Amino acid sequence: MIERRLLLTAAAAALGTANLPVCGRAEPAWPSKPLRVIVGFSAGSTPDLIARTIGDPLSQLIGQPVVVEDKPGASGNIAAAMVAEAHDEHTVGAMINLNLTIAHILNPDLVYDPRRDLAPICLVGTTPFVLAISPKWAKQKAGLDQLRAAGSKLNYGSVGIGSMAHLGMELLADKLGIKPTHVPYPGNPKVLAALAANEIDLAFIPAGITMQQVRAGTVGALAIASAKRSELAPGVPTLAELGVPDVEIEGWVAIAASAHMAEAHRKKLETLTLQVLNTPDVRKQLTRQGWDIAAMPSAAFAHRLETETAMLSRIIKAQNIHVN
Repeated sequence: MIERRLLLTAAAAALGTANLPVCGRAEPAWPSKPLRVIVGFSAGSTPDLIARTIGDPLSQLIGQPVVVEDKPGASGNIAAAMVAEAHDEHTVGAMINLNLTIAHILNPDLVYDPRRDLAPICLVGTTPFVLAISPKWAKQKAGLDQLRAAGSKLNYGSVGIGSMAHLGMELLADKLGIKPTHVPYPGNPKVLAALAANEIDLAFIPAGITMQQVRAGTVGALAIASAKRSELAPGVPTLAELGVPDVEIEGWVAIAASAHMAEAHRKKLETLTLQVLNTPDVRKQLTRQGWDIAAMPSAAFAHRLETETAMLSRIIKAQNIHVN
């Protein structure tokens, strides 16, 4: 009887506590499977190289493989849309300025809106844009006054409508009071080749690839569109130093996730990615690839996105630029 009463008491106690919340229950480990990093550009592109550079050390920290998948097309917007629509908690993207700022402003028909559907994790690296000039202008040791005098006779290259190089040149043209003709090309190597062949007069091109050609003497470097001089373009003055302030155009690559991803998971990824970016080996590799290390956390990066989006939106509206 005693044993029976003890069993009944234990059973009643179990029934009485079965529906109570369990305190201290551990959250499931994250990530629980490989982390996908989707890149909107082809293998060997700068976002692809950055994703692979940080991928291996990141996988060691998270305890899961980091798989880089290249999904090129539409200036990275196809890949950005894939990230925006992901609900699996294990998909992020390596993205450029356009994808996280003005994509939806340039093309309202896009299936994603960066401000609504994407969450910044961290800014990885930045590179200043060099105002590169053709050999014709470089041999004349031409400056901004000569460009002003040439006015509408000038033409310039970029990697496409709505790119940072395009918008930056439109901003500069407005400051100089000139109306050069825009000639789009499929990639910066094509822009550089056209510049070296005197097919175009000038272009904004990332410092990492421009300065190789400047050192080789195939193109000239007039200025950089940054707030201060850069070690990536030694000896090249800023536009502000040449009397044209407030033309600050940088290229950058960042890590972003879907806004659907749990905040705790985003925060963990941010912390570990920043840890990777502050390791000497990774910093050396990214610098060699032509990047200034930003390692900017999500809060500061979100503020930068707001400021940059507003600035680029003004250019788009003033010049009536759109992409269908």
